[in-house]
Amino acid sequence: MNDLRQLRHFVALAEHGHFARAAEAVHLSQPALSRSIQALESSLGCALVNRHSRGISLTAHGQLVLEHARRLLAGSQALSNAVSQLGNLASGEVRLGAGPYPAARRVPQAMGSFAERFPRVRLHLLIDNWQQLRRRLLDDEIELFVADIREFEGDPQLHIEPLRVHPGVLFCHPQHPLLQRQPVGLQDLLDYPLAGTQLPEEVSAALRNLGAGASPLTIQCDNFMVLKELVSSSHVVSLAPWDVIAQDVANGRLAPLQISVALSQHSAYGIVSRAGHSLSPGAAQLRLILLAQDAAD
Repeated sequence: MNDLRQLRHFVALAEHGHFARAAEAVHLSQPALSRSIQALESSLGCALVNRHSRGISLTAHGQLVLEHARRLLAGSQALSNAVSQLGNLASGEVRLGAGPYPAARRVPQAMGSFAERFPRVRLHLLIDNWQQLRRRLLDDEIELFVADIREFEGDPQLHIEPLRVHPGVLFCHPQHPLLQRQPVGLQDLLDYPLAGTQLPEEVSAALRNLGAGASPLTIQCDNFMVLKELVSSSHVVSLAPWDVIAQDVANGRLAPLQISVALSQHSAYGIVSRAGHSLSPGAAQLRLILLAQDAAD
């Protein structure tokens, strides 16, 4: 196997689950795709797919090859990006990730500044929780990400640059009944659903200690824009770093809640990349923009 085309064909087949649909996706005839998969199986000395009337399923060998194929293809794309960008950043792609809160403000601002300076470099943003972003980073699907770094302390595979801390706040819509009773008692707060993104253990423990129960969240959603819409149109309460709701509060769309017990929580954003790995020129410029904006915030 001396090129990556067979791996691309195999990944397409695994993702579509059907030869005809996969062939269309990679712009091949179905017989040509079938020959490519057979050649890959022959070179590896194992069967990768089980063929049946409704499509295909992966064998155990196929599952293993799929994992490595995706990693190799991502690495190949990263190499191509780095080479194409070297010199003048006139082409290529930067793949980055963001946790739900940084994706609501910090990262889009940096992407906008980057796009103005380097309009011909494509940006691809993946929004996910910090655990999935770490996996995607180590699988070379992204070059860097901005997310909560509390659970990455001491991880030898990661290079972490902490960003500015913002206080955590509870918030609701401006006509919420709790706003008439401020500061709100804990029992009053627990009478309403609490929504949030996946919480770091430190934050979950703090909420449990306040009496929020074994599972503090009634609703979990890693899309913060969805959470804000949910809160603005119901009696659901949520929590977030102040920086991502400050503009909504100023516009009268959301309102902060004062509670009678201390909620000593805060953001813990950081820029995360792979330890010992150089960033592509585009990713390195995006990192500098993120750091500069954080310093000026």
